[in-house]
Amino acid sequence: MPPRPLEIGPAGRAAAQAIERARTACGYSQRQLAARVTALGRPMTFTALSRIERTVRRCDIDDLVAIATALGVAPQALLAGRRTHLEPVGAGGI
Repeated sequence: MPPRPLEIGPAGRAAAQAIERARTACGYSQRQLAARVTALGRPMTFTALSRIERTVRRCDIDDLVAIATALGVAPQALLAGRRTHLEPVGAGGI
């Protein structure tokens, strides 16, 4: 019997929402952001990004760091979800 996938918890759901908010604030489509992440050396399809944002797919730490870098925000900002303003890295310190 194959193992059951782990449920995505509240932190994962908040990070997924933060990724989507940051992506749209930057004006990137899912295809554009996935291409930026891939260019950073972390191959990602827009389908994978869509699944992360819809909480169908878990976002592992390597994905999170690459997505944050591609968006120009600190990974902590995506983990904090709604509790923080998504400020670009270097624009006021972290």
